[in-house]
Amino acid sequence: MKHQSRERLVGIAGVREDMQRHALTREERLQRWADLLDQTPDRRLNTLFETEFQPISTRDSMRRESSPLEVAFEDPLLRKEGLNDDSYGEAKRFFGLSDLEMHQLVCSCHTGETVRSGTVAECVRAVAEPGPSPWSMFLNAFFIFRRS
Repeated sequence: MKHQSRERLVGIAGVREDMQRHALTREERLQRWADLLDQTPDRRLNTLFETEFQPISTRDSMRRESSPLEVAFEDPLLRKEGLNDDSYGEAKRFFGLSDLEMHQLVCSCHTGETVRSGTVAECVRAVAEPGPSPWSMFLNAFFIFRRS
């Protein structure tokens, strides 16, 4: 068997580039962001100032150089997936995050003006993990107390 480059195989097989990969899920996008942050875990990143106190229009346009959001935007794959810039509002939309989750990830009130990249990666992974639904929590509590 002769080794062939990916480009050569694509040409031979007639595979279309747009058919080769699926769109990333929310969890895959968040995992990719966390992986990017973990590449330089001790890098100091700038946080955004008191996001919870900003008017929505101001909050959505907030950005800062060398922020966790800029790390995501620098990635060609995330841009190809549709990340349009490194603003708070765009990251919120692209990653499917709530204001509370964004606040936990990028606000200055948790870590001060800067934060370790590895710390943000841990927080992104925590946000990416789906939590139990209220219904499953109710059922678990029911079965625990039923056995008592």
